Amino acid sequence: MAENSEIKVKSLQKALEILNYFTEKPILGVTEISEHFGLYKSTVHNILSTLKAMEYLEQDEASGKYCLGMQIFNLSKALGDTYSITKIAMPYMQEIANQTGERVYLAVPYREEVLYLEAMYPADSVELMRSILGERARMYCTGLGKAMLANMGEQEIQNYLEHQELEAFTENSITNKEQLYQDLVRTRQRGYAIDDMEHEFGIKCIAMPVFSRNGSLYAAISISGLATHFTEKNISEWAIILKKYVRKIESRL
Repeated sequence: MAENSEIKVKSLQKALEILNYFTEKPILGVTEISEHFGLYKSTVHNILSTLKAMEYLEQDEASGKYCLGMQIFNLSKALGDTYSITKIAMPYMQEIANQTGERVYLAVPYREEVLYLEAMYPADSVELMRSILGERARMYCTGLGKAMLANMGEQEIQNYLEHQELEAFTENSITNKEQLYQDLVRTRQRGYAIDDMEHEFGIKCIAMPVFSRNGSLYAAISISGLATHFTEKNISEWAIILKKYVRKIESRL
């Protein structure tokens, strides 16, 4: 990790780097962490033991390996609570999910990625429910990301295109920057973005930006589901439903 002049406590930095490593590999042992960071095993053990004592990590008794603990979940919940849009949007997101029969996601821009805050599911599909809070995804290949990116300033879009590597997640992923730019133009004109199985094969979504009272980009909301459900007729009807509830959310921000 690059040096940062604002970092004053190196031991804390190392502990947080180790904690962050669990976002790449959910289950880790002392040896693996030691080799990855080039640290003594005793140092790693002390850090992990402290994080475990603070409930940021849990340890499997059989294997001795570690995974993220409940305190991480508490922090994630606190993060979601800091965004007033979450509580405002949830009832409307549930209405969208019930009317369309599909999953509905809420996210905000985070650096050059999408940060998920909440997900709502149709009332008869509770078995599909899972926590998505804190998950991140690329902007260029998700409906949420393209809805937000398309409504940023022209200079922001150009900076993004200049610095972002367009990796292919599926055969439908847009990896040509000029093609992506034209897709963003169409998205802005149409009023909503379409993820045509660009991030996950078999999954499509439509998404709309959410603006604050002063007109600045705040978040985005999407309807997501199996590609076979996203007929032309459904997309047109769902876009109307999505717009209706997005406007209600914006009126309360």
